[in-house]
Amino acid sequence: MQTAQTYHNHTHATPADHVQLTYEDRFLRRKVLTLASGAQLLVDLPQTTSLDHGGALITTDSAEIRIDAAHEPLLEVTGDALHRIAWHIGNRHTPCQIEDNRLLIQRDHVMADMLSKIGATAREVVEPFTPEGGAYGHGRTHGHDHSHSHT
Repeated sequence: MQTAQTYHNHTHATPADHVQLTYEDRFLRRKVLTLASGAQLLVDLPQTTSLDHGGALITTDSAEIRIDAAHEPLLEVTGDALHRIAWHIGNRHTPCQIEDNRLLIQRDHVMADMLSKIGATAREVVEPFTPEGGAYGHGRTHGHDHSHSHT
């Protein structure tokens, strides 16, 4: 089994293989992945890492394994004043893919209810999910901890 201990947020050459992972599955440190070819890859990164769509795991023999965002159940959010709707989603620290005419978030009936109450339309879709990264230089928006105090 090949091992990858390094990650780059982009490829440098033609990838040797690729793997499709959901948003949640793209957050890992150590895990065995099954690649598109059927081969298995042990990922053993030095720290938990958010893998980007289009990024690459680098195997110990320098092969690149491209990361692809897998299709997953999402809510497509549309409506007037999309910037206001995006603020409400962000205020709840919900990962959000921001596009010109729509927002994509993970399916959540509580969020869907809140969105309908503020005039948004939420429609179930199945697509790759590549939300915006965190504001503090990290790939995830979970929580508010960024290693310093606000006092």
